[in-house]
Amino acid sequence: MTDPALGSVLRRPAVFLDRDGTLTEPRHYPSRPEELVLQSGIGPPLLALQRHGFALIVVTNQSGVARGLVDEAAIAPMHRRLSELLARHRVRPDGIYHCPHHPDGVVPRFSVACSCRKPAPGMLHQAAGDLGCDLTASWMVGDSVCDIDAGHRAGTRTALVGPQPFTAVVPTLYRTTTAQALTAIAACEIPESSSGQGTGRPATDCSAASSQGDSCASGQDGDVHEIAPKRSRITGRVM
Repeated sequence: MTDPALGSVLRRPAVFLDRDGTLTEPRHYPSRPEELVLQSGIGPPLLALQRHGFALIVVTNQSGVARGLVDEAAIAPMHRRLSELLARHRVRPDGIYHCPHHPDGVVPRFSVACSCRKPAPGMLHQAAGDLGCDLTASWMVGDSVCDIDAGHRAGTRTALVGPQPFTAVVPTLYRTTTAQALTAIAACEIPESSSGQGTGRPATDCSAASSQGDSCASGQDGDVHEIAPKRSRITGRVM
């Protein structure tokens, strides 16, 4: 497989977003559409990034499928609901990817080691190839070490969100809420003239905004890109 980060000329940047605990409020293995509730304040910065040309891509581990806690058929309705919630803010996800695997699961066809489950970068690589994204110009936003590590392995910049940073890894930036992280990313990426301020000053340099954080230590996976054994599938991809 060709590394999707190669040949990045004319490829667009992306913001990869973890689902549970990052894009939506944390829930213990949610299995119904109504259990998905967007994090407060994320609409405006997501819309700003989308208008500036960033692809918005959800990449989520959903080991509840492998563990027998979530029916695989429930994933698509949940992601339709997620798209509907984002549409209320005029935000349209470019793709929603999930990994249903876990090596210690109880559902045989999903109880495998795979290349898509974060911290492996498989979902990010697949999305970049599918949607023509430049990983080196992109961001991975999440609330666990797995998310940050996946971004590092894929070659993106990273933003950790949560009540306190971890000590295992150093993301590009750390904020306590997803809205704050997305706002910081928008400030890094969007020149002030593009936001209507008219100053023409360049975007903030995020390379100095580093903070410690990372680890698959936030408990459950909270992510859903439908993936067949050893290969991920797209769920709810919006074309």
